[in-house]
Amino acid sequence: MDLDVFVSAHRAEWDRLDALLGRRRRLTGAEADELVTLYQRAATHLSVIQSAAPDPQLTGRLSQLVARARSAVTGTRRASWRDVTHFFTQGFPAAVYRARHWWVPTALISTAVAALLGWWIGTHPEVQASIAAPAELREMTRPGGQYETYYSSNPATSFAAQVWTNNAWAAALCLILGVFLGLPVLWILFQNMLNLGVGFGLMSSAGRLDTFLGLVLPHGLLELTAVFVAAGTGLRLGWTVVDPGPRTRRTALAEEGRAALAMAIGLALVLFVSGAIEGFVTPSGLPTWARLAIGVAAELAFLAYVYVLGGRAARAGATGDVEASERSAAVPTAA
Repeated sequence: MDLDVFVSAHRAEWDRLDALLGRRRRLTGAEADELVTLYQRAATHLSVIQSAAPDPQLTGRLSQLVARARSAVTGTRRASWRDVTHFFTQGFPAAVYRARHWWVPTALISTAVAALLGWWIGTHPEVQASIAAPAELREMTRPGGQYETYYSSNPATSFAAQVWTNNAWAAALCLILGVFLGLPVLWILFQNMLNLGVGFGLMSSAGRLDTFLGLVLPHGLLELTAVFVAAGTGLRLGWTVVDPGPRTRRTALAEEGRAALAMAIGLALVLFVSGAIEGFVTPSGLPTWARLAIGVAAELAFLAYVYVLGGRAARAGATGDVEASERSAAVPTAA
């Protein structure tokens, strides 16, 4: 595309739009219609320039012009509690539901990897010896040892806050770093499964696997599900770089990236719940069956939230992306 010819052909329209936006008096009906038409054209022109012949100075000018025009056409919009309600009842569960074909296989494969690592460590004393000295292993796995006292090593409130911060950060990294073809996500996921496998293997070799599961499962079901959702979404974002489908790569990354960042907010709340369970329920004096019941109930509630509420919202068209009125205009792409 010849940029100079394009600018010469449309400069008058941009100047006219700028003039209409600068009017201090109220626009007439005809002028308001003209402003809307010119705004739509300018948005299309901006998309064409960005995709075919990006010029920083021209792109900056048109971006400002389109933003001013959008504000004039749609009016100033303020976030409200209705937006928060819409996000948690439609946007977030729909985004998780739409990503289920990524995070469910991720969960199954990761769990299998953790179990395999645990079996390998638990049945091979030489592997255990490479982790720590025999005396240290006995200290970790004995009744009242480090694996048990870990959950009550700090006051419940500060421990829950620390756990939530660490897990939320790990989930955010999975979502953000997925754009790098998903490779960092695989490493983060493996590190989590390795930690789980080590505990599984060492406690099973000491004949205390039931105690280990009783400590991990109450909070771990929901916590690991949130991590798997983040990892699966990050992997999907990485695949979008490879195969954007019928959308342009820029459009696909923008849409999936916005949904992933919004999902980070929702998952932070999910991890807050799992952190509270880990801080207050796991080290409590409740019997094992009661602690497990709380963990299973939290997990089933989240899955019902995703598959019932999220499935209904997704079928109604919700994607987890921002509303169409809040997105930048884009040139239609042929399928």
